[in-house]
Amino acid sequence: MVVADDQAAVREPLAAVLALAEGIEVVAAAANGTEVLAAVAAGPVDVVLMDLRMPVMDGIETTRRLAGEHPEVAVVVLTTFADDDSILGALGAGARGYLTKNAGRQDITRAIRAAAAGQSVLDREVQDRLLATVRFKTPAPAQPLPEDLTPREREVLALIGQGLPNRGIAERLFISEATVKTHINNLFAKAGIRDRPDAVRRAIASGLA
Repeated sequence: MVVADDQAAVREPLAAVLALAEGIEVVAAAANGTEVLAAVAAGPVDVVLMDLRMPVMDGIETTRRLAGEHPEVAVVVLTTFADDDSILGALGAGARGYLTKNAGRQDITRAIRAAAAGQSVLDREVQDRLLATVRFKTPAPAQPLPEDLTPREREVLALIGQGLPNRGIAERLFISEATVKTHINNLFAKAGIRDRPDAVRRAIASGLA
């Protein structure tokens, strides 16, 4: 895994502590997004513990680049910021987990292992804020889902609403990630869904999540 934080006083001790955890190997510590991408390209890397506010390339843009260029790499955000824009921006870019820096060592290692296994982990504060934001921003009455969504597309939307990434959805439904992406593309087009945060809102509004 790669630990990314622009502050050496945070990055180096965190990398040292995580390197001692069973089953976790820290292969690089990065000070910005460009260094993260270089470390992932050198590989192999399965998880990046990502700070959001970094110079050169921030964590959200780096997460977006990783999702496009290295979709097999899971991103877990670790940041002091828990505002709506940061949370939705990171998750919309493809982050699989989101923790604040109040998280303890066990919370962080658990999130890293979960991300490597294709699961999502959200800090309780982040989860509560995300759900509150999603519900607040959902129109009332909720826009109904189109009738031509297939049962499988509804299943995929429900799992997106539960916070699962594509890999987690694929494992839950016993299908390939490529098939998951096809279902997502189809349901986004049919339902007029803009992005993943919008999909979460629609899933909750429709009672699927």
